[in-house]
Amino acid sequence: MRKLYYGLVAICLIGFISCKQEVKEQKKAIKIVNVPTFVADSAYVFIENQVDFGPRYLSSPGWKKCGDFLVQKLQSYTPNVIEQKAPVTTYDGKNHELRNIIASFNPEKNNRILLCAHWDTRHVADYDTINQTDPILGANDGGSGVGVLIEVARLLSLQESNIGVDIILFDAEDYGQPQDYNGNSNPQSWCLGSQYWSRNPHTQNYYARYGILLDMVGAKDAVFSHEGYSKQYGERILKKVWKKASEQGYQDYFRYIASPPILDDHYFINSLANIPTIDIIEYDQNTMSGFNKHWHTHSDDMDNIDKATLKAVGQTLVEVIYHE
Repeated sequence: MRKLYYGLVAICLIGFISCKQEVKEQKKAIKIVNVPTFVADSAYVFIENQVDFGPRYLSSPGWKKCGDFLVQKLQSYTPNVIEQKAPVTTYDGKNHELRNIIASFNPEKNNRILLCAHWDTRHVADYDTINQTDPILGANDGGSGVGVLIEVARLLSLQESNIGVDIILFDAEDYGQPQDYNGNSNPQSWCLGSQYWSRNPHTQNYYARYGILLDMVGAKDAVFSHEGYSKQYGERILKKVWKKASEQGYQDYFRYIASPPILDDHYFINSLANIPTIDIIEYDQNTMSGFNKHWHTHSDDMDNIDKATLKAVGQTLVEVIYHE
């Protein structure tokens, strides 16, 4: 009887130890990720900083001042800031020097992702009903993507990620042919900065696992869809990003709906640099353009920027970065 008792005790002890070990291993398997909080107020101020310089189209006074500001701001977050300059002739025969601004975090790491936006603004208000030949402020179209990425840069400077991150602010995205242009149609008159970078990366044999482009990410109640080229070249990235957005409760912004392909910076990164890249860009099925109703008009000012949208986009992006 005593032998049976001790046998049962031994079996219980073995079971207990085994169970305890299993729980320990399960805890080890659960990786706790500390994700920083994206501050929408901060991103809003970064957009406002840009808009305060006025229109920021190629070679304009506001373009020069804003470019200097962006370089200095990024340098305050990382020493690894490069300006990529190149001569360019626009569709109207004018000669300019474009200026791509590149900030790198953990440059020694081969495991990298690319985040980008364009920092220039439209030189004409071709979708407005008044003053169509005047340049616009571009708070949302230009300013919003950059504002979000500067806030991401600030967070990366405070809390290191597991991967390398390159932030590229492309120039000359918006200096394309106006809708009433009389010459031959040339889609490649757009996205001049990303075309140049895609053919001439800032480092030799540059590689990133994937890229995310932000364009028009600040308007109230914005809807972000599965844009055509994003789905064609980077469907798995779309799924990753939209899943994170849904987990954070931002499914009203990030919708599982398809929208037509858009010629944007990501098209050239995909087709020329062969880096699968998606475009987080507002889609409005109620407008003729399919874009934000203030697109390429003088109404694209700070009144077109909503902090709740900035939070949805920025926090989703941060969740993606820090879970890599």
